[in-house]
Amino acid sequence: MKPITEYQDYRQYMRDFYAERKRNSYFTWRKFASLAGFASPAYLKLVSDGKTTLSKPGIAKAARAMGLEGFDYTYFALLVKFGNAKNESEKEAALQEIEHEAHMNKIRVIDADAYRYYETPDCPIIRELAPLMPGATHGEIASKVRHGVTAAETQDILQFLVKANLLKKNSDGTYEQTEKVVRGSKETIPLVIRTMNRKMTELALQSISKDSVEERNFSGITMGIDKLTYERITREIEMFRKRIISIASECRKIDQVYQMNLQIFPLTDKITPDSRKGK
Repeated sequence: MKPITEYQDYRQYMRDFYAERKRNSYFTWRKFASLAGFASPAYLKLVSDGKTTLSKPGIAKAARAMGLEGFDYTYFALLVKFGNAKNESEKEAALQEIEHEAHMNKIRVIDADAYRYYETPDCPIIRELAPLMPGATHGEIASKVRHGVTAAETQDILQFLVKANLLKKNSDGTYEQTEKVVRGSKETIPLVIRTMNRKMTELALQSISKDSVEERNFSGITMGIDKLTYERITREIEMFRKRIISIASECRKIDQVYQMNLQIFPLTDKITPDSRKGK
């Protein structure tokens, strides 16, 4: 079974623990619940299936039944906190705690690099910018970022990008990208991607008032569609996005870093037959 630090979903860890025990011995959900001290024989099965949540008192019980101690126990508890969070701010707080605990215990959490990379726009921007400015100081690189990044933040980001193997630092102090394109894995917590998208959208709003029309291109369509049409449009967007990535990858004379947002979102509630009749 994989180490718990390779998980981002506490329910998946519990399901994998159960499957592992069941392969090696006679093990049931009733037995699992009994080991943890729960009166209901089906409780942990319901938790694992996402039909209910693991309570705070239940964290210690379930962790004990799975033999989790020390950092593994702490990590599991934080995964539960993240999984049970009711809104984005609670999820972000739990995510930060996970990263902090991993750093304090000098333990690398799988996809923690992805957490930080997608947490703000700064990492992707600096990753694109640094190779374009050989010999530049941290302050000089920072000065090119329009929304404001300090020299100290730039230095910290560059150190992270090298450590995460997203940039390579050459012997002469210059930087080069290890891969042209960075893609988030399926295991990356979707929240972080949503946070990145939200912050990039905020930068897009700033661009409307700050950048000339020669430097930016904004357009939009307001349209009435149904679910099947929406799905067809999103497929077209995905194919278009891949073509743009291919075009950008062919560029050999980069002189600026751009962000392109592709968005389609609802502006109204769905219109039902009853609402059409004004009921």
